[in-house]
Amino acid sequence: MVTKRQALRAVVLCLVLVAAVKLLLSEYRTERKQKLATMDPGSFWHPGPKVKEAVTVHKSEDINSLFNLAQKPEVPEPPVKKEAGTAPLETSKGPARIVHLDLKGAAPKVKYIKQIFPLFSSLGADGVLLEYEDMFPYHGNLTILRSPYAYSMEDIEEIKSLAKLNKLELIPLVQVFGHLEFVLKHERYFHLREVRAFPNSLNPHHPGSVALVKDMVSQVMDCHPDARWFHMGADEVRGLGESQDSKNWLHSNKGDVGKMFLNHAVSLARFITERRSGVRVILWDDMLRKISPATIKESGLQDLASPTIWNYLKKMDTDGTLISRYHEAGFKGIWFASAFKGGTGIDQRWTPLDYQLQNHLSWIKVMNSMTKYPSITLHGILLTGWQRFEHHTVLCELLPVGIPSLAMCLQSLKHGKCQGNCKIVTFSEGSGAFSGSQIYHMVFYIHTNLQKEVDALMKHYHIKGGFSRYHRKYNFANPRIIAFFQGRLKKLLDKWETYIENFRMEMEAIYFPDTVEEWMEENVNANMDLLRENARDAERILKLNGQPKSLKTL
Repeated sequence: MVTKRQALRAVVLCLVLVAAVKLLLSEYRTERKQKLATMDPGSFWHPGPKVKEAVTVHKSEDINSLFNLAQKPEVPEPPVKKEAGTAPLETSKGPARIVHLDLKGAAPKVKYIKQIFPLFSSLGADGVLLEYEDMFPYHGNLTILRSPYAYSMEDIEEIKSLAKLNKLELIPLVQVFGHLEFVLKHERYFHLREVRAFPNSLNPHHPGSVALVKDMVSQVMDCHPDARWFHMGADEVRGLGESQDSKNWLHSNKGDVGKMFLNHAVSLARFITERRSGVRVILWDDMLRKISPATIKESGLQDLASPTIWNYLKKMDTDGTLISRYHEAGFKGIWFASAFKGGTGIDQRWTPLDYQLQNHLSWIKVMNSMTKYPSITLHGILLTGWQRFEHHTVLCELLPVGIPSLAMCLQSLKHGKCQGNCKIVTFSEGSGAFSGSQIYHMVFYIHTNLQKEVDALMKHYHIKGGFSRYHRKYNFANPRIIAFFQGRLKKLLDKWETYIENFRMEMEAIYFPDTVEEWMEENVNANMDLLRENARDAERILKLNGQPKSLKTL
């Protein structure tokens, strides 16, 4: 029999145990709060969506601390008086870091821009290069250039406000020579093509060509009255010199294609600078590389624009040959351009982070060598994020897929080196919950598993041997053979139908319908259609109970 004393001891023991548990829990919560307190609520990495299978990607060993560092508030600089309507001047912090948003494919909705601009700023970006293409709300005679999903003027105003709120300088980009496929694809402008059969480049000698691009530039400039810089593109002018107009000009000008390019570039650069006092022009440099410094100097381009030397390779020549050439040509300043995504493959789906990081580390070496050119200013570096190689090609990596790369590259540029050991490690389950991280994770899962799992199923012994395309075409298969794989087929199809439906919902939250449809068609539909067709055919042929081959095909 239990005595009162024994019962009392039991009660006391229970109370002691409860108190001990509460103490342990309290210590755990305190420790947990202390850990969370070190991370800003807007920090890049938070526990993200759980993925059943671990995924391996390239990233720095210390990338978490890198992103946390990016979120730490900097000591504010004293306010500087400036005239109303002008952009901030360059400061002692050094060359600007400008993130390129290529809107000629997978242009994000404004509500997503609202989510990522603060991230850009916190990671070290000073501005955004907006390559509008067909997403600008052109009006009047240019209305035909607009995408059905083009931003409205209200959208542009919101983007400008968001940039200002996050201390990001906006630099608009309008192509004026090459890469005008989005314009020259329209029959109305066929006569302005340099090569009649191709929509790539403008005929610089046709009187309607200059009028067209001046109208485009004017509409964008009017929408960005505070822009301090304006990028006129002018890269990869394919086929220049091939129109009859150009051949006639070349015949009278010693065949100098370089001078022909400069005439058009100078004309547009002068138009931009005269249209608004104080605005400075940027252009890509590839068309200048084969033109002699003397010819460039003679054209006067060096007094109107700054070239952007672009190179997206993992390892590149850092001897400064091009810098020396442009210095000799008389340019007062230059820009550099790296790539955080979209620079490695025309149909690249997943960003090779280590490759993009190495590109930026190479650029840091070049930037450090600029002391050899004291009379030429490095205005900044454009971190390009190409969404297509050109208007008619497929999508490259989606923006959320490239954000971890952008984060590492921005921070490397900001600190002049890669933070941490920059090793390739496992991307552990639950890492990364930046805005759009669901798409980041889900694209990787699709990229890694969909094709592999469908291929594995199609190699199933009984599908290969007894349920080929021929069997399905003539409704001819043994029910016993179908029974061996039908359950596995249905399970795989159900799994991916659910996953893809969830993925589509995530995509629709960020992108317009045309982007969702294109990405699905290029990366998902072929495999899903194969699964669906096999499942549908298996159900139909199973009901035939192994009858003779049908003379009537599908």
